[in-house]
Amino acid sequence: MSRPGVGAVLRRCAECGGHEYGGAPACARCRGLVDGIVEEPWGVLLRQWDIATGDEERALAGMVLAEPDRHDWRVVDAALDRLVCPDCGDRLARGPAGCPACDLAHGFRYAAIETDRPGVPPGNEHAIRVNVSVVRRPHVTSDSEVLVRRLLLPLLLVGFLPSTEEAQRLGAHLKKSPPQRRAQVAERAVRAPAGQLSRTPPAARAAASSPTSRDTPAASPRRSARGRPR
Repeated sequence: MSRPGVGAVLRRCAECGGHEYGGAPACARCRGLVDGIVEEPWGVLLRQWDIATGDEERALAGMVLAEPDRHDWRVVDAALDRLVCPDCGDRLARGPAGCPACDLAHGFRYAAIETDRPGVPPGNEHAIRVNVSVVRRPHVTSDSEVLVRRLLLPLLLVGFLPSTEEAQRLGAHLKKSPPQRRAQVAERAVRAPAGQLSRTPPAARAAASSPTSRDTPAASPRRSARGRPR
């Protein structure tokens, strides 16, 4: 399944009941959808190179990681999954917090290309890749951050982007909330933008996000600075 496009309707997951993608990592179906975000472009690359799985695929992964700044972030993340960490034995960059080789690989992944889609606020693609990274390696992040990022991911995928102030306000609110109430607080915080997206007809949203719109930024490739958080 391709990731949803800009202006797509938010859909409910048949397994967890939340918005699709937002139930990961606990919901197996949502987790598979999130993994599919990076697996689909990797499959395209394999077909372009006429490569099957196995040693040739791992060799291609090594080539991609040797020049991450020449590849889309999804391809780089998928390449990391194909290699084994020499220190911890897990998938590279997916090992336990403090693993030297995984931490190094995780830092280099942010040299990859991030291209904002037409009709989204600048930085939407970076937000998606950060949230995907957190959801796919939750063991190195606080429970509160994983909670917020997984709930926001479905909205980001259809073109939403919270302001810095909104994100900081939610983070501060969560820190003040008792642990047993944080899920409720986070869900309430994303309910308003999710409801707005659901009420707006897809055709109207597509028109509003058109690259020909006066206030719509054009798609642009960007690279994150090495060491950027997440």
